[in-house]
Amino acid sequence: MSEHLKRKIEEQNKTYARMLEIQELAETENRDWTAEERANWDEANTKLDEISADIERLNTAQTRDAVDYGQVLRTGDVGATSDLTDEERDAQRDVQYNRAFDGYVRGGVETLDLEHRQLLAANFVSGQETRAQATTPGSSGGYLIPPGYRQIIIERMKAFGGLLAYATVINTSTGNSLQWPTNDDTGNSGSILAENTGASTVNFTFGTANLGAYMYNSGIVLASLQVLQDSVFPLDTWLPNHLGIRIGRKIAADLVNGTGSGQPLGVATNATATVTGAAGFGITYDNLIDLEHSLDPAYRQNCRFMMNDACLAVIRKIKDSQGHPLWVPVPVPGMAPTINGQPYFIDQAMPSPGANAKSILFGDFAEAYVVRQVLDMNMVRFGERYMDALQVGFLAFTRLDATLQNTNAVAAFEHGAS
Repeated sequence: MSEHLKRKIEEQNKTYARMLEIQELAETENRDWTAEERANWDEANTKLDEISADIERLNTAQTRDAVDYGQVLRTGDVGATSDLTDEERDAQRDVQYNRAFDGYVRGGVETLDLEHRQLLAANFVSGQETRAQATTPGSSGGYLIPPGYRQIIIERMKAFGGLLAYATVINTSTGNSLQWPTNDDTGNSGSILAENTGASTVNFTFGTANLGAYMYNSGIVLASLQVLQDSVFPLDTWLPNHLGIRIGRKIAADLVNGTGSGQPLGVATNATATVTGAAGFGITYDNLIDLEHSLDPAYRQNCRFMMNDACLAVIRKIKDSQGHPLWVPVPVPGMAPTINGQPYFIDQAMPSPGANAKSILFGDFAEAYVVRQVLDMNMVRFGERYMDALQVGFLAFTRLDATLQNTNAVAAFEHGAS
């Protein structure tokens, strides 16, 4: 852990302790908060949000720094390619393709030399739909996005949809309809067999989830000709960041609230509401305890809460029967904040507290939810369409589907009707 991260965690804990002091002083004296106390608490709360966001950024940076990018070979770093391992050849091809793709993005295919054109052409995929229901080719296609670009886009998608980081994600090379088996055997157990007695048959009962591949696109992102021609502009991060934000925002909403008809089936859409709160917007300590224990203990080993930020703001004010806050920012250095000792994550696509809303999910999301991604993420460059404004357009698209694979591994808290 870096010294900067340690300082931030210490600052977070001190700020949180100050907030507790303000609360406890008023409670001890059995009085309302003064105007000064309210102002100090609000100021500390805002500061706490900022520090928590900084900690999250530093943790992300620390994870990236752990990757040994020095192992990636650059063209010309080695002499005879026959001496390279398969991994080194793959790394070298990725670097060469990154250069070809960057040249294509900045100047179009016509600016590339023959070698880079051939490399780019080998990674062109015509647009087509290959599900069982329809196989009509599309009118256009795009070039496969290089691994570095793709990784940035995926990271941005995860940032918008916290669920994507915790669900089971499978990658396929094609988008053909995929039958995904489901099974719940928690109702069965072994038995004691009497002497000279045959064992009874207790078969597994399998269900089937169908995973397709819906086509998601970023919408057209425009870049000025000046930006594309400026070699010092970090186009290799700017472009995938913007494409990832666009795609991630839509996918995040569907993974949580998708209807399953013409889009993925969202995890909140089909999660069973095992706990219902009182009428209105409130959430109580007992509600959260009941939600945790509504899951079978077999699923509670890797569970966490899922909610949006507005819901977290409500929970941060809840205390247990001893007057201790349920939300703890950092229990010990290096650990994530918890709610009643359980980890949580934020997904802004979750409903806010309100009448009949499923505002909190609790479960083992890797067991409960599966996301199918088609590996090939493509991009189209529009070199002439926007030239009247000296701009170039870019459109990224990818294919994805998702569904709930085990409804017993996740439970929902639902607010009562107002």
